[in-house]
Amino acid sequence: MNGISRTGLSFDRRVRIEAGAASKFIKRSEILGEGRFQTLVREHVGVLHRIARAFAAGADQHDLLQELLLALWRAAPSFRGDSAEKTFIFRVAHNRALSWRRSEARRRSRQSEYERLRVEEAAGEDPQIEQLYAAIRKLESVDRSLMLLSLEGQSYAEIAAIHGISETNVGARLTRARKRLTQLMENDDGL
Repeated sequence: MNGISRTGLSFDRRVRIEAGAASKFIKRSEILGEGRFQTLVREHVGVLHRIARAFAAGADQHDLLQELLLALWRAAPSFRGDSAEKTFIFRVAHNRALSWRRSEARRRSRQSEYERLRVEEAAGEDPQIEQLYAAIRKLESVDRSLMLLSLEGQSYAEIAAIHGISETNVGARLTRARKRLTQLMENDDGL
């Protein structure tokens, strides 16, 4: 057929065009091989820094930059080479920055709500409750945990299951812990 295809281009010319197009784009299988990802990041780190600066302030910039790099690493295998590397990086980084921003806003909202509740709780705290918690902090770790579970209303069976000890052991340890708490609370010097 004289080297001419149905598209009207000769086979040699079509191969040259496709080879030229392929040189602009990196193949999916190559993006993670032989340090290619590191090279890709080095070449476009400025873009990633600018995106992080645009979406975050202060210490959050570094956190967001790490998130962008992680998102790029995870997305790299899905790169098909249909677009330029920079376009792929922009898409992945901007999408991750936008989702980070939304999640950060939700986190800050929850945090401010928690802080508001904590301030309200602290305003109404009884000095005896603070004294009780100070005494609890003086107990051994296991006894402290047992006491907190007991104060939360957990049964001996539930506490035993959580700690992997017998109910009898729970009862004995709680009895000793209560005696120790009583001593600590009666003697303010022990706190």
